[in-house]
Order: sequence, then C-alpha cells, then structure tokens
Amino acid sequence: MAETEQIAWRGEWIVAKTCGKWEYVSRARNIRAAVIVPIDADEIVLIEQYRVPLGRQSLELPAGLIGDDDSGPDEDPLATARRELEEETGYAASSWRNCGEFVSSPGLTSEGFTLLLASGLTRVGPGGGVEGEDITVRRVKRAHMGQVVAEARQRGLAIDAKLLMLLGGGWLDDV
Repeated sequence: MAETEQIAWRGEWIVAKTCGKWEYVSRARNIRAAVIVPIDADEIVLIEQYRVPLGRQSLELPAGLIGDDDSGPDEDPLATARRELEEETGYAASSWRNCGEFVSSPGLTSEGFTLLLASGLTRVGPGGGVEGEDITVRRVKRAHMGQVVAEARQRGLAIDAKLLMLLGGGWLDDV
C-alpha cells in the first residue's frame, strides 16, 4: 500500500510535503517552468541574477514560471518562453523548438520544466528582467562555454545544472 502524501506547509509559491520518510517540495498550484536556450549563430545568451536561496549570483539560462501572472497555470510553455526571453534578455526569437519536459532535482522537488530552443534572435528591448530582478545578460560563444563557466565559478557565481548540456554531449550539434 502506497503512503499518503501530507502537506507540511503551504506558501504562495511552494508546498512542503511528506510521504513516508520522504520530505520534498513542489510548486503551488501545479505551476511549471519554461527554460529557454537562446542561440544566435555561434553564441548562447545566458543571464546572471541574484538568487535568494543561494545568497549569491547565479549563471543560468533564461526561464520563467508558467502561470505565475494573469495568464494562469494553463498558459502554453511557448507563450511563457516568449515573454520571459524578452523580459530577461531583451531578445525575441523567430524560431522555436520544444525539446521536451525535464525535472530539476527529482529527489528534492517535483518541479518540472519545458525546455525550448530559441533561434533567429533580434534585439527588441533592454532586457534585465522586471522590477527588482536586476538581470545581467551575457552573450557567450558556444566554443567558450567551459571557460565562461570556470570564470564564473572563480568569481563566486553559482552555476545552474542546466548549463551542463551546453558543455558537451552534442545536445546542440544540429543547431
């Protein structure tokens, strides 16, 4: 017989749960995320932003929560990705490819995200995020990703695990 999931604490954005001996979190209201890999010729557009849970800046791919605004939890991941790419980086993309659904840290959270590849980038605004986000946009040559990650580590930045796909494995060889 399966153990029953119990809610230990509920906030506006996350829910802490237990199930037997397991403790984990999920997004409130079944909110998911859209993560964007913006590619412009031989460059990837990354962002740096302060992350409260880490207490420091983080080097990341642009991303946003699906349904965290007036659009609701049924918003299409592509609509979220389009909005977040422009808000965070100041770019719009003419071509999009859905790379599928992934999970972030399956031993800690049930959070999942849709990974979307964006290409044909055009600068349409300043980027930097919405008020209070203070996002720095970085254009990085694909061939220099390893060096950029190493330098970010030396500067004390946290490195989002999703950047691992940009460091090898041929994930983007056909782009």
